[in-house]
Amino acid sequence: MNAVVEFSPAETFIHPSACVEPGAALGKGVHVGPFCHVGPEARLGDGVRLVSHVVVAGVSEIGARTRIFPFASIGHQPQDLKYRGERTSLTIGEDCLIREGVTMNPGTAGGGGRTVVGSRCALLANAHVAHDCRVGDDVILSNNVMLAGHCQIGDFAILSGGAATHQFTRVGAHAFVGGLTGVENDIIPFGIAIGNRASLAGLNVVGLKRRGYSREAMHELRRAYKMLFSAEGTLKERIEDVAAAFADQPAVQTVVAFLREGGERAICTPRAGRDDEV
Repeated sequence: MNAVVEFSPAETFIHPSACVEPGAALGKGVHVGPFCHVGPEARLGDGVRLVSHVVVAGVSEIGARTRIFPFASIGHQPQDLKYRGERTSLTIGEDCLIREGVTMNPGTAGGGGRTVVGSRCALLANAHVAHDCRVGDDVILSNNVMLAGHCQIGDFAILSGGAATHQFTRVGAHAFVGGLTGVENDIIPFGIAIGNRASLAGLNVVGLKRRGYSREAMHELRRAYKMLFSAEGTLKERIEDVAAAFADQPAVQTVVAFLREGGERAICTPRAGRDDEV
């Protein structure tokens, strides 16, 4: 019978079967479980826990207290056929939960060289974060969510199981993407998107309530949403009308700023004839 290895949470523990290469930087209280491999340029913050069979490769930095479960592949070279071995990086924030089979790739020279995931994110089994993505804080990527290269995901966004995002897509803060949704256009902050291909289906009212938005703020967002996606004028004209009409509403101005900033993709809009409750 194998002896039980006891250790203090304040002490760094490396299982005898794990491989931590010279040069790797481990903070206080790091736990490296059985059959893990930590590369020479990896940096693990205080209290990081690699449960077992986790590989951390490349120039990867993992924030304090992040937990990574078996068979996750963190920091291996990007899945970009243009990649030629240039030095790029992956940064993961604090207190993240990274479940089984998650894959996360560093950036590429053509995309700024960095992939960044914020703090307190939950990436559930087999989710994928491709090269040059920017993922905000408190984001949830459910099982089998796929982020293609260069995607931007705002704070508190939730992507449900099996959702897939096109390259360069932006998903705004507090947005909700339904399961098995194919996202090929930008989703406004606070929006709900469903379908293949995705269309807007109203506002993420449940998420707004959870984040403590007032009834007035939600009412004003509803009014702004209806103005933005009405049939009158051009989208650019409607954006400016909403900006002026709701100048004192921070949540609405968040949507306006997102739309003004623009991106590589078009804006996801409601499907013609759809009369969703917002």
